[in-house]
Amino acid sequence: MRILIIGATGTIGSAVRSELASRHEIISAGRNGADISVDITSSESITTMYQAVGKVDAVISTTGSAYFGSLLELTPENNEIAIQSKLKGQINLVLLGLNHVNDQGSFTLTTGIIMDDPIVGGVSSAMAGGAIRGFVQSAAIEMPRGIRINNVSPNVLVESMKKYGPYFPGFEPVPASRVAQAFRKSVEGAQTGQTYTVY
Repeated sequence: MRILIIGATGTIGSAVRSELASRHEIISAGRNGADISVDITSSESITTMYQAVGKVDAVISTTGSAYFGSLLELTPENNEIAIQSKLKGQINLVLLGLNHVNDQGSFTLTTGIIMDDPIVGGVSSAMAGGAIRGFVQSAAIEMPRGIRINNVSPNVLVESMKKYGPYFPGFEPVPASRVAQAFRKSVEGAQTGQTYTVY
């Protein structure tokens, strides 16, 4: 398959690329260090990316920013980070990418464990994740030409514990390589409308 990974240079994206590269043609996209440059907060940038890439069999998003901080510090402006990037950015990858995905192709988006297992400081990211899950479930029954859509909801990563560990007391982190298996399941499997939670 020809697979476009947005966020391919990040921790999860790199693991997904490593998992899939031996069996598929991978095109990487992201802000830095990728084959194609893209800013998912910009519809124009997403459109330009798809025009440059051409037809693909699968689109994987392992990107999306969100503000981490207490509810009392969550201003409308801070909340917009998750809305514009993690939420709208990923959804726009689908809306603007439908005509660029081949028949029987797939989209796989990224959510996160905290939409089901809340942490202090994670409300904005959890909000975006829950909205994406709702979008995936609803969009799955309307996707044209046999195209599938799923989302992967990873636990905190072993590789990210230094940065995010204090937000996740008592959580048992998972390696990015294990999270990558859920993306493989979405791309190479046959299910749609699913949330693959990686504990």
